[in-house]
Amino acid sequence: MARTKAQQRADTTTALLKQARKLFAARGYGDVGLTEIAEAAGVTKGALYHYFGSKQALFRAVVETIQQELGEKVARAADAADDPWDQFVAGCVEFLRAGSRPRVRRILLIDAPAVLGWNDWRAMDEAHSARHLREALASLIEAEILPPQPIEPITRLLSGAMNEAALWLADSRADLSEAVAALTDLLEGLRKS
Repeated sequence: MARTKAQQRADTTTALLKQARKLFAARGYGDVGLTEIAEAAGVTKGALYHYFGSKQALFRAVVETIQQELGEKVARAADAADDPWDQFVAGCVEFLRAGSRPRVRRILLIDAPAVLGWNDWRAMDEAHSARHLREALASLIEAEILPPQPIEPITRLLSGAMNEAALWLADSRADLSEAVAALTDLLEGLRKS
């Protein structure tokens, strides 16, 4: 049975994203060429340009995919808990776990800010992570689990702390369980006494 043009387009896009992600994660953005990505995906360099236009646009699509996957993992972890506070903690812990994986860290936390620029990276992070963190904090304040406080500063502080911890975990021989315990203690410090 012949594939439709839409199926062919989807298959080509998927192959390019998969191979680009694999190569960017293994060696970093700067050490991967478009010809190598196209060959790994089984397409021509012209096809790569047709679908993405540039190496940076392909990289942006890879970053977007990783951010979506990370957001889904965090949501699944949070949804597995019943209590709103436990959901919040589970989501933060899952972000730390998933974000500290070396291949995620390299693309999302190291190369993305450098390649896409700090402002674009922050906008993407806002759309996928910080927004959800802000919404969770607002819900906890509304439910009187957290005391009333300005949400924006605490969102930024927690987001920065978790991103930094993920970088640290992936770059060192640090113990994830110790980082999770420290994060849990930090979050507990926010609770209403």
